[in-house]
Amino acid sequence: MSVGLCGAAFAATVLAAPALAQAPTNEHGGWDLKGSGTDSRFRGLAAVSRDTAWAAGSKGTVLRTTDGGASWRDVSPPGAAELEFRDIEAFDGRRAVVLAIGEGEASRVLRTADGGATWTESFRNTDPKAFYDCMTFFDRRHGLAMSDPVDGKYRILSTGDGGRSWKVLPSDGMPAAQEGEAGFAASGQCLVSSGPRDVWLATGGAARGRVLHSADRGRTWTATDAPIPAGDPARGVFGLAFRDRTHGIAVGGDYRADRPSPKAAATTGDGGRTWTPSAQPPPAYRSGVTWLPGSRTTALAVGPTGTDVTADGGRGWRTVDTGSYDTVDCARDRSCWASGEKGRIARWERDQGPDAGRN
Repeated sequence: MSVGLCGAAFAATVLAAPALAQAPTNEHGGWDLKGSGTDSRFRGLAAVSRDTAWAAGSKGTVLRTTDGGASWRDVSPPGAAELEFRDIEAFDGRRAVVLAIGEGEASRVLRTADGGATWTESFRNTDPKAFYDCMTFFDRRHGLAMSDPVDGKYRILSTGDGGRSWKVLPSDGMPAAQEGEAGFAASGQCLVSSGPRDVWLATGGAARGRVLHSADRGRTWTATDAPIPAGDPARGVFGLAFRDRTHGIAVGGDYRADRPSPKAAATTGDGGRTWTPSAQPPPAYRSGVTWLPGSRTTALAVGPTGTDVTADGGRGWRTVDTGSYDTVDCARDRSCWASGEKGRIARWERDQGPDAGRN
C-alpha cells in the first residue's frame, strides 16, 4: 500500500468509528493506554517508532519505552523533581533533549546520549525576564527553543551541535510582541519546524492570536494573525503542525473547561502567510496536533476532552475518542502516541496500529 493510501485508510477507519471510550478496544481501534506507573502530567512527547517513545512531564519526570509501552523506564534526571518538563525531542532510543519551563533558572535544557542513564545540563536561563516554552529540531544537530517576550520581543535560543550548547539569537529580525502576548507551554508544539530551515511560533494571550514564521532558522520572522480567538490570557493558538513548508494546521481555543472554543482550528497552504478557519473545527479546546507521516490529508488533534481526526487537511474534524490528552506525536513508521494528565500515555491501536495493512 502506498503512503498516501495508508493515510487514507487510517482516516477512513477512525472517521467510521463512533465516539469511543477512553481506552477503546473495539474493531475500529483507538488509543490504548499503556500504564506509565506514575501520576505525572506528560505535556512533552517524542514518538520515535512503534516500539520507542519518550515522555516528559511534571515533577521532573522523563520516561522511555522500547517495547511499545509494555514497560516504561524512569530515566528522570537526578535532582530534577522541582522542574516542569514541557517538551522533549528525541532522535532515537538513546539521544534526547528535554526542556524545563519557568521563570529565571527554572528554564533549562538537558540532554542524554545513553537512553537517560546520564543527563547533562546544557543550558540554564539566567535572565529573570525570560520564560522558555517550547523547542524544535530541524535535524539531529540544529534546533531552537523559544522564550516568552523579553524587552518586547520573543527570545530565540539556538543550537548547532544537537543540544550540547546554546546561544541566544539576535532579536533584530523579530517583530514586536503585542501587549500580554506569550506562548503556551501546553504540548511542546508552540514552536515547530519542517525541513532544514522553516520554523513557526504560536502565540496567544493578547488581542490577536498570531503565528510567526522564519525561513532562516530563527534569525528573521514575519507575523500573521490567526483566526483562532485570543483577547484573553487563556486563549489563542496552542499548537502547530506542518507536513511540509507550506501546509500547516493550528489548534487552540480557551483552555478553561467552562469556556467554549468555537474556532479551535485553522489551516494554511502558503507557509503561514494566511490562515483559514476550519469549516468544521474540533468541538472544544485542543492543545496538540500532528500529521500522519506521509499523508497529505490526515491529522490528529488532542485536548482534555477528546481526540479529533481530519481526513481533508484540517478543514473538517470528527471526534473519535473522549479521553484526556495534552499532546500527540506520530513517528515515521506511522505509529501514533498521545500523553497527558495523571500519567496517561497511549498508542493508537488497530490490528498493528494505524500503519496496519501496509504491504
